[in-house]
Amino acid sequence: MLSTTSEYALRALAHLAGQPQGAALLGRDLAKAADIPANYLSKILLTLRNAKLVDTTRGSGGGYRLHRPAGEIFLIDVVELFDGISRNKPACFLQHQKPCSSTSSCNAHILWADVQARYLGFLVSTPLSTLAPQMPPPGGISPYAADLPVAGGQG
Repeated sequence: MLSTTSEYALRALAHLAGQPQGAALLGRDLAKAADIPANYLSKILLTLRNAKLVDTTRGSGGGYRLHRPAGEIFLIDVVELFDGISRNKPACFLQHQKPCSSTSSCNAHILWADVQARYLGFLVSTPLSTLAPQMPPPGGISPYAADLPVAGGQG
């Protein structure tokens, strides 16, 4: 359901969300980490910067970082930029440029309306923070490790 551009944008933002607070990533490093062609990513990042979802800093220590916390950015904020999906004006399944309603419906309207409502609900309610890679705890040991049985039955 996502365009390639939206998928790439969400992958890049998820990687930025997984960085320590205030840390910036160079575009080439972000492209490599998110497995996105660098030229394609630079265009995506320009759109994200213009939408005030990312900040850019030049020079030493520069790069890209989130403009606000990942918990305050929702998937719809990104997908709206690239896919023409709107939280306010649901589109027709067969003709994305045309509004679809019960009075002016396409052949798929009855089936699509429920799916679209659920999809939009997911995009509107899901913060970017849920996509961020989880960083291992300092020292690499999980706090849950204490609850695991010790090898050989001792403990």
